[in-house]
Amino acid sequence: MIKRDLLLSKLIDYKDKDIVKIITGIRRCGKSYLLFEIYYKYLIDSGIDKNHIISINLESNKFTNLRNINALYDYINKRIIDDNKYYIFIDEIQLIDNFEDLVNGIKIDFNCDLYITSSNSKLLSSEINTKLRGKGIEIKVYPLSFKEFYDHRGGDIKQTFKEYIMYGGMPYISTLDKAYEKIDYLKMLNETIGFKDIVERNKIKNASLFNSLLELLCSQVGSVVSPNKIANTLKSNNYKTVNNETISYYLKYICDSFLFYKTSRYDLKGKEYLKTLNKYYACDLGLRNEKINFRQIEMTHILENLVFLELIRRNYVVDIGKNNSKEIDFVVKTSDDQYYIQISLTIEDPDTKERELSAFKGLDDGYKKVIITADDNPFTRLEKGYKMINIFDFLLNENILKTI
Repeated sequence: MIKRDLLLSKLIDYKDKDIVKIITGIRRCGKSYLLFEIYYKYLIDSGIDKNHIISINLESNKFTNLRNINALYDYINKRIIDDNKYYIFIDEIQLIDNFEDLVNGIKIDFNCDLYITSSNSKLLSSEINTKLRGKGIEIKVYPLSFKEFYDHRGGDIKQTFKEYIMYGGMPYISTLDKAYEKIDYLKMLNETIGFKDIVERNKIKNASLFNSLLELLCSQVGSVVSPNKIANTLKSNNYKTVNNETISYYLKYICDSFLFYKTSRYDLKGKEYLKTLNKYYACDLGLRNEKINFRQIEMTHILENLVFLELIRRNYVVDIGKNNSKEIDFVVKTSDDQYYIQISLTIEDPDTKERELSAFKGLDDGYKKVIITADDNPFTRLEKGYKMINIFDFLLNENILKTI
């Protein structure tokens, strides 16, 4: 069993609280496994009667007949035979129209603890949150972190890291040994997510244009982009009728499916968010790499994407920083602290070191300035109080920003 202790601890924290647990994440990132295997085992080990756990996977052929409100409600009603608490798991609930009414009805009519999953962030729109009457809490599931992957696979850490950044952290990948098996699986996932979860669901008419946009995003992780810049690039590739509005919609659909995450630019001097030129990071490096046939494996951009994913997994708020004419890779915020982070494969070259650290110039606000590199250097202190962290130390220690 792949351990997902941080996610399990969140479910345990919310257990029996009068709130719907909404588990979100990209298809096949482990939502069902977390709920139906890991959390189910925890409940059984805690003494919950298995007859008081109702598990429904709406993607399974066994439950296709329950993809409407009345049928699913009747099924649950028949399973509940006493007044004791029941634990109800409903997987991919967005497959039911008007599921919000079903969720509210279940919460009102039964003594239950309700958990639902979805592969689409529309589940958490303001309208749906209103319909759930403020009684929903999101638990975000990502592909395996490097620590989760390494704890499961073991072996030489550098070799495991090479495998991880090449094929990513989708849980099933960690069970495969042969390269062609991993590539075939990633290809299948990309086709399923790109077509079924995005093109079909959003009724996209120009699938070729959408696919070209997706390939462009994959090739430009870590680069500043805008709908206008993307449209101009695609026009130069013979998509003559593409416009900014269409690209904006497609980008939203991609983020709604959790395939990419958008991060905004924040002007540190002007104290405001900038409306143009954002960055998009892939949810999984394996999916990104397969989409562009494992080309463009630039390590600095790979590390930047990897660090971004780890930061949001740790519940930090992450922006791009604009410091006068310089750009800071990440401005990382918590409720009571802030960090400035630069990513560089190495800073052993003095010119590279100077260029990276110059992004911090003039930021005399007392917050930590950190550079994350692949350099194997035992020293963490740099000039002017700046700190350096090795990428492995960062990935394997979730509290390192607080303690360094």
